[in-house]
Amino acid sequence: MEISGKRVLITGAAVRIGRAIAKSFAAAGANLLIHCNRSRSAAEELLAELGGEKAGHSVLCADLRELSSLPGLMARAGTVDILVNNASVFGRRPLAAESLAEAQEEFAVNFWAPLELMKLFYAQGNLREGCIINILDQRISSSDPLFGAYALSKKSLAEATLAAALQWASRIRVNGIALGPVMPPVGMEDSAMEKTLKTVPMKMAVPLGELCEACLFLSRSESITGELLFLDGGQHLFRQN
Repeated sequence: MEISGKRVLITGAAVRIGRAIAKSFAAAGANLLIHCNRSRSAAEELLAELGGEKAGHSVLCADLRELSSLPGLMARAGTVDILVNNASVFGRRPLAAESLAEAQEEFAVNFWAPLELMKLFYAQGNLREGCIINILDQRISSSDPLFGAYALSKKSLAEATLAAALQWASRIRVNGIALGPVMPPVGMEDSAMEKTLKTVPMKMAVPLGELCEACLFLSRSESITGELLFLDGGQHLFRQN
């Protein structure tokens, strides 16, 4: 698929990983639909940085925890050629320590909202060729005792990725990128990040540029679907349970 001129919806595109992915698609000539929720000011700053609406970009706000808002989000987006489900709630809690409300929020943002957006993407009647990329976590490969609903929600999205890739293969390619450490979670001290990187066989964080290149590569591909690409420095090779 040629990316130039394509309309790309990226959830959680205003900050951190999503912002980097958005910039890479803009540099490739795509028209961005910058989704945000609580990061409206950051989204507007990104929009201005990329040339604003006159450059073909726009900002769309929606709370992914409210699944009833998603049809409206897609309606405002119009035709979408590439969907990147990036937004995520990162909860570092074992199952027994997690409240029902916390687990429901993680599943809403990390699984139910991406799944619903995938279905709405598929339902576009005028789409002949499409691409979905789900941003996953290397924890889909094993059971990490420190992560409860977060890991389960990402595993669920990985399974949905494979199911959709098979069922929609005639016109939509669906792939996932399972990440290891890319940047420290909000509030994590540098020393904690250094400790995390010691668990990575390659002893390094995933370069943001490499993640962006992976997104572009999967978007441009004509034949890759149902792929779960691990960008994690080999971290998934260790069983964590």
